[in-house]
Amino acid sequence: MNDRELFHIHQLHYKDVLKIDDLSIPSAVITCIVGESGSGKTTLLKLLNHLISPDSGEIIIEGRPVFEWNPLELRREIVMMAQTPVMFGGTVRDDLLVGLRFSEKPGVADARLKKILHDVHLDKALDAESDSLSGGEKQRLSLARILLLDPPVLLLDEPSSALDEETTRFIMKKLAGFVKSNKKTLVMITHSTAVVREFADHVIEINNGQVVRESEPIEQR
Repeated sequence: MNDRELFHIHQLHYKDVLKIDDLSIPSAVITCIVGESGSGKTTLLKLLNHLISPDSGEIIIEGRPVFEWNPLELRREIVMMAQTPVMFGGTVRDDLLVGLRFSEKPGVADARLKKILHDVHLDKALDAESDSLSGGEKQRLSLARILLLDPPVLLLDEPSSALDEETTRFIMKKLAGFVKSNKKTLVMITHSTAVVREFADHVIEINNGQVVRESEPIEQR
């Protein structure tokens, strides 16, 4: 295993959904996972932070088998955002801060919350009710909540599925800058060829539960 490798998967089987012989995902780059709907992409993300367990095979994270990690501690280091945004109720401020509370991290000032909303192109007052937001706004609020946690690794499932092209590009430029300047790792499912073309350092294509194509990781741009 090379020193840039974050995840290594070997002879992995999960039900009839995934069968991966060998796959490496490097650290400190943006990896895009592409493929048809139902091909197993979301299942792979859930395996990477142990939301689900493989039936057989190995998932090695930073040189340690996934089963040796404390699941709660692992998910604080490797944070996943589902395609369907999760709202916790209350105000936008409440929904942003709840992730910090769950992770037992200190709260932050309103100025920091407003900055993170700007970064995801969400022009909403902190006192606005989060349940009143549109689908795309909820998606951006969920992303802001994760960015506020500042985890080493982000797993994002179609983070721009409810966004228009202009908003997607704005957010992706902010996100890519955040990842690269802070040497984070981003593993992201996307159907956007434009996102892959402009921002991906490493691409994994999955079809019928198997890796059918993989690009060589490139150095950070």
